[in-house]
Amino acid sequence: MWEIVGVSVIAVLLGAFATMLWCRTVGKNKFKHFEYEAKAKAKVIENEAELLLKEAQVNAKEKEIVLEAEYHKRISDVDTRERDLISKQKELERIEEKWHLMEQNILAKEVYLEKLEMQKKADIQEAIHKMQNVVSFTKEEAKAYILKKVEEQSRAEVAAIVRKYEKEAKLEGEKKANYILAQATTRYAGEFAGERLINLVTLPSDEHKGRIIGKEGRNIKTLEMLLGVDIVIDETPGVILVSSFNLYRRAIATRVLEILVEDGRIHPGRIEEVHEKVEAEFEQKTYEEGENILIDLGLFPMHEELVRLLGRMKYRASYGQNALAHTLEVAKLARVMAAEMGGDEKLALRAGLLHDIGKALTQDLGGSHVDIGADLCRRHGEHPSVINAIYAHHGHEEPDSVESAAVCAADKLSAARPGARREVQESFTKRVKEVEEIATSKPYVLNAYAINAGREIRVIVNAQKMSDNEAVFLSKEIAKEIQDKVQYPGEIKVNVIRELRATSYAK
Repeated sequence: MWEIVGVSVIAVLLGAFATMLWCRTVGKNKFKHFEYEAKAKAKVIENEAELLLKEAQVNAKEKEIVLEAEYHKRISDVDTRERDLISKQKELERIEEKWHLMEQNILAKEVYLEKLEMQKKADIQEAIHKMQNVVSFTKEEAKAYILKKVEEQSRAEVAAIVRKYEKEAKLEGEKKANYILAQATTRYAGEFAGERLINLVTLPSDEHKGRIIGKEGRNIKTLEMLLGVDIVIDETPGVILVSSFNLYRRAIATRVLEILVEDGRIHPGRIEEVHEKVEAEFEQKTYEEGENILIDLGLFPMHEELVRLLGRMKYRASYGQNALAHTLEVAKLARVMAAEMGGDEKLALRAGLLHDIGKALTQDLGGSHVDIGADLCRRHGEHPSVINAIYAHHGHEEPDSVESAAVCAADKLSAARPGARREVQESFTKRVKEVEEIATSKPYVLNAYAINAGREIRVIVNAQKMSDNEAVFLSKEIAKEIQDKVQYPGEIKVNVIRELRATSYAK
């Protein structure tokens, strides 16, 4: 039995020992597993740290390169500025040296001139003294003799100077003669050309007045809306009035009414039909009229738009003066004047013909006819002298050629001559009186006269009490006051005349 117990105890002990060994083995394996995991994580962290370190080193290197480049650039800029400053400083030093040398030269020349002046006076005195002793000249006789000799010696020099400027004087004289010729032609007076503001349409009977008015005024409203004119139907038997400041629209309206009256069918639809037909006829007619003018004057070729607008000038007026008649008058006068002054006749004729071409569009577009006309001619390739004449005839530019000057003079002649432009006499007289009163109200003004159809005023001032500079300021002052207080077409030229007359009598 004890043997069995002993065996059992031994078995238990062996089992316990085996269990203990097994537990130790399992524990060691488990700890090894944790150890492996820890080492792997540490390796990963180590690799990541190395990557971050390399990335930081790369970034630091890039920043270092950028900063180094910026540093070198700034150093280069500083060097450049320093070189510029040194260069400018050297240049200033050279300039200062030059000024210093110039000052020294000037001072030396002044001293030399003073010495020469003193030497000259001493030589004159010595010569006078010698002549007084040698030939018994008095002081006055010796002085006269020396002056005579000096005059003889200087005469050759004076002659050389005269010859030098003689050629320039001839050229200047020719220009002045051309200017006088142009001014003289402005005294020419041509025939009168005027346009009314109304047209009359004759009716077969007064019954047609009612038909033109239409039911509830529909016909006359349609007419006035389409034609752009005022139709006046009053008690005057057998006629109606067509009123408009636009000659072109007025002419179309008159022709439309004549056709409607002759046809007898007057209603809005027929009015529109006749208006379209007449408008097309007038477009063709204006082109043909412009074409005929160019054929007569021999100025082909010209752009079609300019030809059409030229014909349309027949239906444009300014201050009662027909624009086409004025244009033809200016063109012909400019041609004659350019020929007299040695210019190009055809170019002057063309410039005169186109100088007011912008007026054909001002009633439709508005604005300055000068700018419109110059833009048209520039767009259609006209000669620069033509464009200059358009600007110069209203003072926007100075004439740059004989042809432009001829057009300016011809335009003033055609517009300002008596009777060319019509005004109410009372308003004209009042305006001229106001202009003269403004001038005579100024101090030291003796007389003032409005001339050249009120476009010029001559102011005569007291020469003993007013200087030349004061005369200039007076002309500007009078012009400014006229501009502020008086309403007038075009421009008014103010001439202040300061003349000193000395009179004596031989008895």
